[in-house]
Amino acid sequence: MSGLRHALGICTAGALALSATAASGQAYPNKPIRIVTADAGGSADFFARILSQELVKPLGQPLVVENKAGSGVIPGENVARATPDGYTLLFQTNAMWINPLLQKTAYDPVKDFAPITIPIKACSMMVVSPTLPVNSVKEFIALAKAKPGEINYAHGSPATASHLAGYLFQSMAGINMLFIPYKGTVQALTDIVSGRVQAMFPNVSTVSPYIKSGRVKALATTCLQPSSLYPELPTVSAAVPGFDFASTSGLFAPAKTPDAIIRRLNQEVVRIVHTDETKQRLATVGLEPVGNSPQETTLVVQTEMATWGKIIQDNNIRPD
Repeated sequence: MSGLRHALGICTAGALALSATAASGQAYPNKPIRIVTADAGGSADFFARILSQELVKPLGQPLVVENKAGSGVIPGENVARATPDGYTLLFQTNAMWINPLLQKTAYDPVKDFAPITIPIKACSMMVVSPTLPVNSVKEFIALAKAKPGEINYAHGSPATASHLAGYLFQSMAGINMLFIPYKGTVQALTDIVSGRVQAMFPNVSTVSPYIKSGRVKALATTCLQPSSLYPELPTVSAAVPGFDFASTSGLFAPAKTPDAIIRRLNQEVVRIVHTDETKQRLATVGLEPVGNSPQETTLVVQTEMATWGKIIQDNNIRPD
């Protein structure tokens, strides 16, 4: 009899555990999910719409993409205040955690969010004018050291990817460049082609047509590992050990979202980014799959904030 009671006790405990698990995550979702992201047309919007299409079947609910302007600040504020039930998610580039380094925001990029995954990244390219007499990163560094402050470097608005990459490169390579801001990448590339400026770190998708037509010289890619999109090019880190630059994008829920929901979303999104179909779609716009764990996502955010915080402080970078 005692054995029977023991067995019944185990069954009851197991049933209660299953019931609790279902309440905390397995029953999720039972209504539409909102994915908040930045302006329509950018890389974050592009991938958010991939998720909205690919997550419908495994989750069994529609996903609605909601665009918010504001370079990561407004989308971040919107989701930070949302109910932590898994029905409001944030998909945003690293502007979400870099902007608080430049200005006061109504959210803390670490404390106010539950990380799900970094699904994608965008490596940049180090390109130079065809008129510049260098064909490698080492030759570029040697020329810059021979002519301190004379090599012009084109970049976008303060704290944009091309701006931060240039300062990181300058610091790690031990050189001094003349930074020239541009309102748009196309205008900057036009001046690279003509030789008015000598160097730039544009994103892969924007600069690819210029590279293929020979209008600019591509010296290297900026990620630590060789780019799957341009495997024939060396990395900047081959000449500047440790140099690693990518525009990462993360998927987040509000802080205190149940762990079971975070795990479910992580598993589904990581699976999606590594399908052949998704990889092909990402490659068309210069994006590469990542798909890491929530813990690794937290580490990426903290590491980038430390790196860019120092660059921003050391160079007195301010927002427009």
